[in-house]
Amino acid sequence: MAKFYNEINPSLQNFIQEQKIFFTATAPTQGRINLSPKGIDTFRCIDSKTVAYLDLTGSGNETSAHLEENGRMTIMFCSFSEQPLILRLYGQGQVIRPREPQWQEYYSLFASLPGERQIIVLEVESVQTSCGFGVPLYEFQSERETLIKWASNKGKEGINAYWQGKNLQSIDGLPTKLLSD
Repeated sequence: MAKFYNEINPSLQNFIQEQKIFFTATAPTQGRINLSPKGIDTFRCIDSKTVAYLDLTGSGNETSAHLEENGRMTIMFCSFSEQPLILRLYGQGQVIRPREPQWQEYYSLFASLPGERQIIVLEVESVQTSCGFGVPLYEFQSERETLIKWASNKGKEGINAYWQGKNLQSIDGLPTKLLSD
């Protein structure tokens, strides 16, 4: 059933590229665990030990706060199609913001999207697959356009104001460093 790998092999990279949704999980040393679904074309396999995703503005910024505190992160993909599989990537995450030197290196891998906030990079320490036999079958219909439209309507100034009010600390009070070091 479950198998562990030291890296993301080409077959698993292909699986990742086929998925329309992924889930991120982080946790502070003390406080709430965050589990967040992600979609849109924001995920990239950089190499067999490194992945990244373009993080868009959302209702909170838990991932950033947790990674600043301890770096621990899990990313999960699961197949909702006929071929079942669950894939977990375990490792140390890093937040890269537009003001940081590595931004352009990673940002060039993504299409520009309204509301882009930061890039999350995961240095993969362990890869696990499991059967996924209990995951139901679902059919992909389309991406939701709600988040992109919301961010477009807010504009850069509106997004910045939203960050000020909702994205500078986690729900447990940890800093996200979104706008400052």
